[in-house]
Amino acid sequence: MKMDAITIKDIAKALGLSASTVSRALRDSHEIGADTKKKIREYAQTYNYRPNQAALSLRKGKSKSIGIVISNIANNYFSQVIDGVESVANKKGYNLIITQSKDSAEREKMILHDLSARSIDGLIVSLAAETTDYSVFEELNNMGVAIVFIDRIADTIETHKVVADNFAGGYEAVQHLAGNGFKKIALIANNKNLSISRERIQGCVKAFQELGLEQHKDWIRFCAAGGADQDEIENVVTTLLSMKNRPDAILTLSDTLSLKTLRILKSKKIAIPRQMGLMGFSNFNNADLLNPALSVIYQPTFEMGALAAKLLVSEIESKRPIAKFEKHILKTRIFTRKSSAAAKA
Repeated sequence: MKMDAITIKDIAKALGLSASTVSRALRDSHEIGADTKKKIREYAQTYNYRPNQAALSLRKGKSKSIGIVISNIANNYFSQVIDGVESVANKKGYNLIITQSKDSAEREKMILHDLSARSIDGLIVSLAAETTDYSVFEELNNMGVAIVFIDRIADTIETHKVVADNFAGGYEAVQHLAGNGFKKIALIANNKNLSISRERIQGCVKAFQELGLEQHKDWIRFCAAGGADQDEIENVVTTLLSMKNRPDAILTLSDTLSLKTLRILKSKKIAIPRQMGLMGFSNFNNADLLNPALSVIYQPTFEMGALAAKLLVSEIESKRPIAKFEKHILKTRIFTRKSSAAAKA
């Protein structure tokens, strides 16, 4: 059973004050003394008060605003997701408040509290790489805030989720590389906390096992910063290249990692694909114009964003509690290009 956030009347009753006094204090009115304001604000914070929730409930209205929390809007992947969300939200009369966690768990939590204080109607969230504590989402759920997770999800939170078929994408990428003669395939993944990292690696490992390919734990590398730290990704690529039993192909498991790995290999004068095959999960629009053209696993980001928005709006506008939440898994597509071509072709 969901618990409602406390109201101005609740605070007034608890502190022995009038509702109008509490309301004015929370609006920082000059009519209320500093000590009284302090007492009211401390109580409101302790008991999870969120502005305007009571007023919204009483008039059965909506703020008509949706909060979006992503890691980095500059990432082509997330800009495409936002386009999809906007295509639905605008038609339904909802405004978007777009925020960036920069993969910081602390910043993400701060953003979520700020958005809930604005009395948004719902949230579309792709988790920060650092996030391992989902209690803030449980808190929002208990307050009745509608949430849809997209791409990077928290499996333990009961809400709608929209993802690409990460397992199948990893599986198909390995099948393609192996089919072109690459038998020693290294993986470079995003932060190991993320669901996308785990699912893609699981798909790759399944293909390794079925094909009987050589496997080494040192050939699976993680980037805690997801490619945002240039030194980190440079060290990972350099380590793979310097191995005595060196891999003959690299499969990168996120957009940023894919482009940066290509640049690093080229800076080290590694001939692609003759000396090192390369393939990546990437939604970079001009992957075919790179040199060499990059083979990619492409995710239906626009469709994912649009579906997430439809699910969220449906939940917001539903007159009854949602009885069953769904996880939607959308198919990926593979585009094969020169970077993963057969080395002797």
